[in-house]
Amino acid sequence: MLGSASRSMRVTLTNGLTPAQNAAKTPTAPTQRFPVKTSILLTVVLFLSWSALAAEEEKPPPPSPEETTLTEVGQMAPDFTVATIDGGEFTLSAQKGQVVLINWFATWCPPCKEEMPHLQTEVWEKFGAQGLVMISIAREEKADVVAPFVKKYKATWPFGLDPERTAYAKYAEAYIPRNTVVGPDGTIIFQSNGFEMPDFEAMIKAIEEALAGQKM
Repeated sequence: MLGSASRSMRVTLTNGLTPAQNAAKTPTAPTQRFPVKTSILLTVVLFLSWSALAAEEEKPPPPSPEETTLTEVGQMAPDFTVATIDGGEFTLSAQKGQVVLINWFATWCPPCKEEMPHLQTEVWEKFGAQGLVMISIAREEKADVVAPFVKKYKATWPFGLDPERTAYAKYAEAYIPRNTVVGPDGTIIFQSNGFEMPDFEAMIKAIEEALAGQKM
């Protein structure tokens, strides 16, 4: 009995705990945690993503064609001079006394391409012989690009060049095609943007009325 008690006492005195307490104190696997740096990085990424999304949602919509139009019906048409693809020049103020149609376009523009056959058959062939002055002005393009386009669409009216966007900038900030009809007194009597048949038909009517008034 004494020997057994002594052994039990020796075990207890080695670490101050009984065998049962030692058994209960079994090491457990350490809890896995994200390193501090990783947690901070994740937080920053999430914040930046949220900020970018919020900024995108708050971004204002692009201006409409009407908002980028700088001219109004009834005002004097801004004067300009452009070179033509045949090596000449076209000056708007030199056409005073005539009805003038200015068509602003670009060779890469889908609605501009769609409009070209209508301009040929429904405007130029119909009104050119009646005294309509007509010019299509290529925005930010040069003759080596525009000339093949004119040939492809078999367009027979004059084409001008506005490689620096100088003339166009007097009429609008953006969007093509655009059509501007100028009366004999130099004022704008019709203007439109895009190519929609109701607008195109309204332009034809405006041209007809202006030419009729010119003959009176």
